[in-house]
Amino acid sequence: MPRPDDSLFHPANWFREGHGPRYEQLYRHIVAAIGEGTLAPAVQIPPERDLAELAEVSRVTVRKAVAQLVEDGRLEQRRGAGTFVRLPKARQENSHSTLVSFTDYMRQRGKVPTSRILSAGLHAPKPDEQQSLGIMASSRVARIERLRSADGVPMALEYSSWPPDILPDPEAVKGSLYDHIRALGHVPTHAVQRVSAANLKVSEAQLLNMEAGQAVLRIDRTGYLASGRPVEFTRGLYRSDIYDFIAELRLDASPTDNQG
Repeated sequence: MPRPDDSLFHPANWFREGHGPRYEQLYRHIVAAIGEGTLAPAVQIPPERDLAELAEVSRVTVRKAVAQLVEDGRLEQRRGAGTFVRLPKARQENSHSTLVSFTDYMRQRGKVPTSRILSAGLHAPKPDEQQSLGIMASSRVARIERLRSADGVPMALEYSSWPPDILPDPEAVKGSLYDHIRALGHVPTHAVQRVSAANLKVSEAQLLNMEAGQAVLRIDRTGYLASGRPVEFTRGLYRSDIYDFIAELRLDASPTDNQG
């Protein structure tokens, strides 16, 4: 049965002082290793005692990290055999589809795009943020909510969430969110998007100057670093009477900066 290189779990490869509890950092490290293929499907994870020695942490720390990985579906525990990396679930999304950015889309139509930050801060993560970003319920998430407009007319609401080690101070974002992330050295290299229809809640409708219950285009995007680690979860609500979905199919697609 294949086993990973022991050096993968050495603390020099995953632990950073001030970047959160050890069990959470170990969890994120294993998530990234699975995402980039260093820990391939069916590879067996060292037993709890061995992993604790390799990572130089307590067995309680290992147990908490592994339990979350099992709950997330990234690892599976087989009775009498051990813990293994699970086979990835088949995706329905087309990872080579890109969404034309809000800024570019509006400029193409001769409009002036603007953004207004509605809120920014560190919060307890919601279940969809935990799942998409691979963070634990006890962690925090950096969240920014923005109203996107064109020629002063509200067009979209965007809710973006990032791990705090990627975006430690969301209140410092003043202009382009992606420019801010880029300056910190953490730009997603690819993304997966899911497009669906949604009906506006009262509070959302008020911001968009629409009627509650009206249909809008909802786009959920998860952005990944080159390592495979998920670092961005953005949910956007776009006026379907103005904003449409454009898919660009190509052999080597790069993610479109929807943050403008």
